[in-house]
Amino acid sequence: MTENTDVVVVGAGYAGVLAANRLTRRDDVTVTLINPRPIFVNRVRLHQLVAGSHEAVVDLAEILSDRVRLVVDTATRIEVAERTVTTTDSGRVGYDYLVYAVGSRGADPDVPGAAEFAYPMATWEDARRLRPVIESASPTAAVTVVGAGATGIEVAAELAEQGRRVNLVCGRVLGPYLHPRVRRSVAERLSALGVVILEGPDAQVTAVTSESVRLSGGHSLSSAVTIWTAGFGVPDLAARSGLSTDAIGRLRTDETLTSVDDPRVVAAGDSAAPSDMPLRMSCQTARPLGAHAADTVLARIAGTRPAVIEVGSFGQCIGLGRHAARVQLASRDDIANRFSLGGRLAARIKERACVKVVEELADEARDPGSFTWAFEDRKRQRLLDDATARAARAKAAH
Repeated sequence: MTENTDVVVVGAGYAGVLAANRLTRRDDVTVTLINPRPIFVNRVRLHQLVAGSHEAVVDLAEILSDRVRLVVDTATRIEVAERTVTTTDSGRVGYDYLVYAVGSRGADPDVPGAAEFAYPMATWEDARRLRPVIESASPTAAVTVVGAGATGIEVAAELAEQGRRVNLVCGRVLGPYLHPRVRRSVAERLSALGVVILEGPDAQVTAVTSESVRLSGGHSLSSAVTIWTAGFGVPDLAARSGLSTDAIGRLRTDETLTSVDDPRVVAAGDSAAPSDMPLRMSCQTARPLGAHAADTVLARIAGTRPAVIEVGSFGQCIGLGRHAARVQLASRDDIANRFSLGGRLAARIKERACVKVVEELADEARDPGSFTWAFEDRKRQRLLDDATARAARAKAAH
């Protein structure tokens, strides 16, 4: 008689849902998914939730395999020695293997007044709190968006397209990931929508009040609503559980996504830090990392050696309102180049991408193992080789 293996997945984001569905490839594996809500949050649509053009959620029952048991609860601690996950309401859930996929959230701002007066929007709960604030604000009131990564750009464009007065405070530069040529195209679109872009050394936020945002250049912006999109952080579950983490709390793993502390704990998505070189936080990398985490667990169950991660990239797709977008193309090692797509074609690509990420999760539920992804990150392998060489030289010197 084949012994059953219990696998617990913590977190039902892109990585967690894909991992849970993929684990059902084996009939002798029982999968439990722990998540604090019964819905899947399509985070690439959170800017649309804030602007009131989309709800950004899907019922988990629609995209989960019927072989995955969903526990709607919050994981509070992982007891590695006992192989249990403690939750708020359900007590302890035992596991043989655990997939740690708790995702990411906004970084805690250290600017005076930001925590009190600025609204984050990195999570579904954040975006839901912000939406009625935006709706109740006067149409002529100034809205300030702090942070000019993809999220900041997208919410600024959505609100400006609705006729809102929007300031986008970039700090150093608009769209740090973008190639300079593509950055200019994005800036032109934002300006055409009426967004005031502030970047450079004088555009660092030094304080936030209920009515203004103060900048390092010495002047203040009137701001009825301040939206904070700068930076990413992760939940502290791993650190609270005594597992090794990097500087911002991501679980430290090897290149198979296995925890450096315990071979029965595997990480995926934004909360993983393989070889202390985490990939860019995005749904683009979370999905293949979720699939790889599942494959690592299945390999260990089968008694075979897990493969190392090979996750490529196509670039970044940024929505610029409901009728435009900019697709920044990149090499597979995630270096942005001068090529991009724009306008309505890019907007259709962006919308299709938002739909497709959900479809892929449902497809994996119906046909576990069907999800595939781009391979070959040559830059990562070079960095790993360099790190190995440095470690060998340091060891020889001692």
